[in-house]
Amino acid sequence: MKKEWINHTALVRPAGAAVSRRGFLKAGALTGGGLVLGFVMPGAKRFAHAAEAPKPVYAPNAFLRIAPDNSVTVMVNRLEFGQGVNTSLPMLIAEDLDCDWAQVRSALAPAADVYKDPVFGMQMTGGSGTIAHSFVQYREIGAKARLMLIGAAAERWQVTPAQCRTAKGFVMGPAGQKASYGALADAAMRQPMPASVTLKAQKEFAIIGKPTRRIDARVKSNGKQQFGIDFTPPNTKVALVARPPVFGAKVASFDASKARAIKGVIEVLEVPLDRGGRGVVVIADGYWPAKTGRDALVIDWDAGSLEKVSSAAQMAQFATLAKTAGASVKTADLSKLASAPKKISALYEFPYLAHAPMEPLNCVVDLGDASCTIWTGTQFPGGDQAAAAAAAGLKPEQVTVNTMMAGGGFGRRGVPNADYVTEAVHVAKAYRAAGKTGPVKVIWSREDDIKGGYYRPSHVHRADIGIGADGKIVAWDHTIVGQSIMTGTMFEGFGVKNGVDNTMVEGMGAPYEVPLNLTAHIVKANVPVLWWRSVGSTHTAFVMETLIDEAAHAAGVDPVAYRKGLIDPRHVRHLAALDLAVAKSGYGKRKLAKGRAWGVAMHESFNTVVAFVVEASVTKGVPKLHQVFAGVHCNLAVNPMTIEAQVQGAVLMALGTTLPGSAITLKDGVVEQQNFGDFTVARMPDMPKVEVFTVASSEAPTGMGEPGLPPLAPAFANAIFRLTGKRLRKLPFDLASA
Repeated sequence: MKKEWINHTALVRPAGAAVSRRGFLKAGALTGGGLVLGFVMPGAKRFAHAAEAPKPVYAPNAFLRIAPDNSVTVMVNRLEFGQGVNTSLPMLIAEDLDCDWAQVRSALAPAADVYKDPVFGMQMTGGSGTIAHSFVQYREIGAKARLMLIGAAAERWQVTPAQCRTAKGFVMGPAGQKASYGALADAAMRQPMPASVTLKAQKEFAIIGKPTRRIDARVKSNGKQQFGIDFTPPNTKVALVARPPVFGAKVASFDASKARAIKGVIEVLEVPLDRGGRGVVVIADGYWPAKTGRDALVIDWDAGSLEKVSSAAQMAQFATLAKTAGASVKTADLSKLASAPKKISALYEFPYLAHAPMEPLNCVVDLGDASCTIWTGTQFPGGDQAAAAAAAGLKPEQVTVNTMMAGGGFGRRGVPNADYVTEAVHVAKAYRAAGKTGPVKVIWSREDDIKGGYYRPSHVHRADIGIGADGKIVAWDHTIVGQSIMTGTMFEGFGVKNGVDNTMVEGMGAPYEVPLNLTAHIVKANVPVLWWRSVGSTHTAFVMETLIDEAAHAAGVDPVAYRKGLIDPRHVRHLAALDLAVAKSGYGKRKLAKGRAWGVAMHESFNTVVAFVVEASVTKGVPKLHQVFAGVHCNLAVNPMTIEAQVQGAVLMALGTTLPGSAITLKDGVVEQQNFGDFTVARMPDMPKVEVFTVASSEAPTGMGEPGLPPLAPAFANAIFRLTGKRLRKLPFDLASA
């Protein structure tokens, strides 16, 4: 019985294939523009026999494959982990390729230079940059391929290209000739690459801007979609790592006798871990024996002189530091602060947050003498390739990273030091050193995921605001304290300036015309930190939008009118998003049910503005979010259905940060939460009704993966104030101490 072990996201040559992956990449390098001519791209069948080699699929470039059956497969150079890039990027190519959308497929690209983000210059998924950065790139790929197909048809029919036209995957000639893209693909690859192309005008769009169901919706709904955690090549062994309770601690000694006695356990080995730590891995025939074996380990940990963070003490330290000025970010005249007739003094606290994606981390490594093949859901395939090579003692070109579909990530699968990938490589090395061969699959349990780092940093904000007799803000002194996520990464060069991590302070001030004096303190702590969906805006938006709301109340002005009065008219996108949310909600016109109140907030992140008008209530001290109206300005909406889904998901995730139990806390260096029994996430009963409206625009699209999150919590908090008179200064919400 033959089995196909298919990784739908790989670019790996099976036995018998005509062109190697290395040859394909070499050809890509020669073109300079990332378009590869004249190669055969086989299917991804890493473990297929030679007799099972698939029929060739011809491609006019590295991002696009057109098969004889007229199907079009678009290589997606990002990780798909729920945000919809497996559909939105193919939409861009399909539009200017002029193909039949029903024939379009998608596949995730492996680690390769040709797939680098055209703005960041590295292969990555992050910063809500997929559509914003690749909008022109992918459309040009489609347009160039279309011209090459026309050129092939024109040669066949002995006519000029200008006499040909295209529609839904066919080229038509002047005398009624007709040929499918699939029939022309081979000849099209021999056509010269167009130096430049003219893209369609927006009025000609047949796909872009139209609500489009996701390509992968059906297989995800019926359970057939293969995620990284599902991928298990033949002869794979499963590994679980016992990691130290204090970050960076080492193994003093361990007793594995009980673990080795468990049926199915193959090896118990000490391995190096992230941040200089050491751990013990149990490798077994399956997950359960590996887990049971790990549970049976007796380990004596050596935390040495490592810092052992306790959350309560840390917050107190941050609060003390916030009373002093840090490194300057923005300067303003504070001379009117002391004499202002009305003042606001506030201290905000934000805890560590776990990413907690639905699919925990996992990584399959097949390590050979001079090669390493990896399957994992990663936001940084290129960086992970380099890190894996260093860990394995290989060259990057000897490492193949296959990008797998992932079940969420929110930043956790984009780690600058590739912690979970290098850990898996070290496990595979230890396994080989023990005389074993074959793939090893490292799986993180839910407890591993929540207790094992990395986290959104904790922060403290201190604000002192003076409000004049006319209700205007006359002075605003503000200090932020927290850890840096950019320091020590490849982004430090542009992300840390003058002692300030830009992500700590992003979103402070603009678009409001306020005299803001802003400083920041970067502190160090033995807790690994990382970007978390919407990064610094997770806390800066909450602070800005609740304080602006508080200032409006102090001035006796409607909060919407107050905001509009502070926004420079040049910020037309902010005003448009706010006006749209207000108009669609009926704010100020529609009477709410008894016990309910409006809340308003807006924020710009990743060049997209989202305004929320929410409807909430508080019953017996428990707040409830009922309805959310979103006004979104992301310029051109490529796929309105994706935008709606992104905002809905962001609302639920943001709502989770307000719920008691959603914080990550530490005591004596150990994370106190470990699973959903003691770590709260928002669930279906918490989900409000969400209506999403986009501002019409013809400008190039901006980011959409993260901007829906930041303004939700402050809008909710502002509604709670109207119901209770309490200003909430902490996330998660704590009405009892407010």
